[in-house]
Amino acid sequence: MRSFLIDTDTASDDAVAIMMALAAPDVWVLALTTVAGNVGLEQATSNALLTAEICGSDVPVFAGAGRPLIRALQDAHWFHGYDGLGDHGYPAPKRRHEREHAIDAIVRLAHAEPGLTLVTLGPLTNIALALARDPEIAAKIGRCVVMGGAPCEGNVTPAAEFNIWVDPEAARAVFRSRLKIEMVGWHVSRGASVLSDEEIAAIEALGTAKAHFAIQSNSRAREAYHTQTGEIGLSLADPTAMAVALDRTVGLSWSRHRIAIETQSELTRGMTVVDRLNVSADANNAEVWDAAAGEHEAAHIVWTIDSGRFKTMLKAALAA
Repeated sequence: MRSFLIDTDTASDDAVAIMMALAAPDVWVLALTTVAGNVGLEQATSNALLTAEICGSDVPVFAGAGRPLIRALQDAHWFHGYDGLGDHGYPAPKRRHEREHAIDAIVRLAHAEPGLTLVTLGPLTNIALALARDPEIAAKIGRCVVMGGAPCEGNVTPAAEFNIWVDPEAARAVFRSRLKIEMVGWHVSRGASVLSDEEIAAIEALGTAKAHFAIQSNSRAREAYHTQTGEIGLSLADPTAMAVALDRTVGLSWSRHRIAIETQSELTRGMTVVDRLNVSADANNAEVWDAAAGEHEAAHIVWTIDSGRFKTMLKAALAA
């Protein structure tokens, strides 16, 4: 049984990713830790509890950081709705979150379950704070699958993906750490990974509570994606990252590079600057790059995924 720890700013696509993890027969989800991002912390925590409830799970939920490290929170209500779930008036969850703070829970679980897989679905504020509290947890965590980054193009600015852009200082700290990062950028949820109208109808036809919730809660996101890109269908960024976390071979094309996060420029705030040509290995460039990127392990970046397998995994999870 594999142990997962999921950090989430729970909105509509986060909810679907959480449902995929909770449905996996070989995965034990140790906890959901929540962070402000898509929505405020209180709403993200409520949404995580509701998602677990729909799945019939009593996975513990821990509330974490209510704002980025040094910036004001700018949420994504325009994409996910004010409640993060498409504004359908879902009832409040029946149970409350745990009293322990998410930062304490992350540190405790990293030590208690060495080798666990950490999946981050939102801004990296909680993870940066946990690393600052106890840097040793980086060596305890087996995999850190990050849904975030835009090595190709951004979705909140031309340069940046939302999760990194919201709290670039936290992302910088995490990418400079010794965590074994696997970056699943926004780009892999586009193209062939987008659910067509026919595929959406097929999921709705499953007739399960999970399938209904997955599609209904993403109704606003579906509209916003069309407005944003001109493309028709449902793009599910967090579930693509969860598919990679559940089965790394879903990623078809990988490469390993050092990554720097831009924090100073408002034009390129949150940009994931990938050293794809390995200029840091060139003595002529190394001094400049080291100053920008810091000393850290290179991250594994997935460039393409098996979209067919992703959709099969998604449908199976929602049918269960």
